[in-house]
Amino acid sequence: MVALDARGVLTAWTAGAGRLLGYRPDEVVGRAAADLLAVDLPALALPGIERREECNGRVMLRRRDGRAVEVDVHAAPTHGTRGNSGWVVVALEPGEPGSRHDTAAALKNWALDQMPIVLGIYDREKRMVGGNEEAQRVIAAREEAVLGLRPGEIFPSLIADQVEQLMTQVIRTGERSTLEMVTPLPGESHAHAWSVFLYPVKDPVGTVRGVSTAALDTTTQYRARQRLAVVNAASVRIGTTLDTVRTAQELADVATEQFADFVSVDLLDSAVGDNEADPRRATAGVLLRRAAQQSVLDGCPESAVEPGKTERYGEDSPMARALVTGRPSRYAIDNPDIQAWLEHDTARARSAPAYGIHSLIVVPLLARGTTLGLAVFLRHRTPDLFDTDDLLLAEEITARAALCIDNARRYTHERNTVLALQRSMLPQRTSPHVAVAVASRHPSVASRHPSAGSGSGAGVGGDWFDVVPLSGGRVALVVGNVVGHGIQALATMGRLRLAVRTLADMDMPPDELLTHLDDLVLRLADRADREEDPGAEEMQTAAAGEIGATCLYAVYDPLFRRCTLARAGHPVSAVVAPDGTVDFPELPAGPPLGLGGLPFESVELELPDGSLIALFTNGLIESGESGADAGFDRLSRALTASGGTSSLEQICDNVLDALLPGGVPSDDVAVLLARTQGMDASQVAIWDLPADPAVVAQARQMATDQLAAWGLEEASFVTELVVSELVTNAIRHAVAPIQLRLIHERSLICEVSDASSTAPHLRRARVFDEGGRGLLLVAQLTQRWGTRHTPHGKIIWAEQPFPTGH
Repeated sequence: MVALDARGVLTAWTAGAGRLLGYRPDEVVGRAAADLLAVDLPALALPGIERREECNGRVMLRRRDGRAVEVDVHAAPTHGTRGNSGWVVVALEPGEPGSRHDTAAALKNWALDQMPIVLGIYDREKRMVGGNEEAQRVIAAREEAVLGLRPGEIFPSLIADQVEQLMTQVIRTGERSTLEMVTPLPGESHAHAWSVFLYPVKDPVGTVRGVSTAALDTTTQYRARQRLAVVNAASVRIGTTLDTVRTAQELADVATEQFADFVSVDLLDSAVGDNEADPRRATAGVLLRRAAQQSVLDGCPESAVEPGKTERYGEDSPMARALVTGRPSRYAIDNPDIQAWLEHDTARARSAPAYGIHSLIVVPLLARGTTLGLAVFLRHRTPDLFDTDDLLLAEEITARAALCIDNARRYTHERNTVLALQRSMLPQRTSPHVAVAVASRHPSVASRHPSAGSGSGAGVGGDWFDVVPLSGGRVALVVGNVVGHGIQALATMGRLRLAVRTLADMDMPPDELLTHLDDLVLRLADRADREEDPGAEEMQTAAAGEIGATCLYAVYDPLFRRCTLARAGHPVSAVVAPDGTVDFPELPAGPPLGLGGLPFESVELELPDGSLIALFTNGLIESGESGADAGFDRLSRALTASGGTSSLEQICDNVLDALLPGGVPSDDVAVLLARTQGMDASQVAIWDLPADPAVVAQARQMATDQLAAWGLEEASFVTELVVSELVTNAIRHAVAPIQLRLIHERSLICEVSDASSTAPHLRRARVFDEGGRGLLLVAQLTQRWGTRHTPHGKIIWAEQPFPTGH
């Protein structure tokens, strides 16, 4: 119990008051009672005081030790003999029997002090008037030491300035506010994450009397979100390409953004090159190549190895241990094993203290049981040491990167294998031919950056071309395209190219050759249907009747300067006249190969010497975004601009530059250019012969005379025998008219034509047979021989090389 005079000055102080607040009577008597209040007395805290009536209420008092205590009080007015008045105030101690709120108040105080939330109470001047025990622990100071101080005076920082600004806003507006911040505690180096809630403290009439702050330590959740962000970034950004070095760099880039301060990725040569990786565990002495590195410092100054350089880690290094065991590990820089390793690595021994490296993680790159290399994570700017959770995070993102690197390595190996197979299937160098001069290009989509495709052999298509020498100095020009990409398309392309060469050797006309080729594609599709493997998606794509192809086949005869063309669903070829005029002759389209049942038609064109035939696949004219029609226009302009006198190689380059954006095709492209070169009349000798056996001797003599005129007397013996045999067979077994033709090309060709469609064949003559040995002799003495059918009969031909020196 205490007594106050009319001015509110304490005039009496009992022992109970001393026990409650800790003051002796001589310390408080004569002082204003308001000095003992912890919080300004609200107007309605003690109703009736203004009317000088007895009243009850609750006030917050300040103990001598600085702690605030909430008490229930009863105030009664007193009257002196001289008319002056005062008050007698009775306060019940917390927990004192008879207090209506003793238990509730105690629970509240205990709960506030023990709450794992930092609570602070500030007046309108933003000076602290109270806080809980968690606040005292966080700021590392007793409450009495910080009472009356502002946040910026308790923990000076930019964060404190921001808190004060928000407190001013809350006091002014009376509205709550929140703040997320990351800052270290006093005396600590590692940062904590906080969620701070600021709310106004109002009296019963709604006037803002102060502001309270509640700060929740969300460091665990913050770090979990950071790790989740790293994992999410790794899942999105690592493995965007099928390039091993780029994938390694993506790992380094992602890890240095929110996790480590420096990251290096070292790979085995088997992971970087085109060699098959050894599935066994790597050894300590293995050579590693620095594939990628990244740092929060410009230029990665803390790195001891330059990108692309190799290094062999010592057996006592954590890197060698990770390679041998296949297990990740983390270390503080003062770890004895690390110090022992640094003693033998002078470059890193200098770098570690120079840049303040304090901890590291070493993780081997393992994928499908194969060791590919290792990743090293360092911290020197981040104050926190790597912990167990960090080790798990490093292992998780490294495992993903290892899988992507292994995919890239396998893709590169298989792609190079498929490209080598593709190159082996296409003519790398066309042999010189008397009928045409040729140039070709095959810019494959697989020659781009590996991110162009995925899967085995992705980007390798079935576009192909060929130049096939035919009998009589003629030449076949072929270009085709198999539907799809990958090994299946490549295999189909190889079969079709081989089939075309076989059918061309049989001297089939273009339309008939395409018919046989169509039958072959149908058989391939039918077999794919029967052998389809439900588990093989790549095979299914090209199976079940989906094997399809297009082809254009042209045969140029330099003797008559005629070109016969037929196409199966393929784009028409371009013909450039000697004066530079470009034309796309109308050819019956014909169905794509593999449909079956539909006919193919051929067209014959007269081509003067120096004409240019441009054969190509649809990838050339469809590379742009405007469609095939615009592609044909661009091709026409490119051929016109090249002129008729430019070299074929230059024309090829001009066409690709004009039609392929950036020089990179979006699909496989095959281009074949051929400039015609007709035979001179002096290179050919033709005789019409009657169907009379007596003419055989005359034919031999005419042939001998012609060889003498050409300076080929050394070939007379074989030529006389060939002429004698072929003319004799035509007279005996064929039908007139009969014609003998000698062609002086890069070899000597003898041809005998007749009106019969029956082809001769070799047979084995018995000992006493008078005939049957002629064709056998022709086959033995000449380089090759054969039969080709014409609309009016057949031609039997034999080719022999020139004698040495011609």
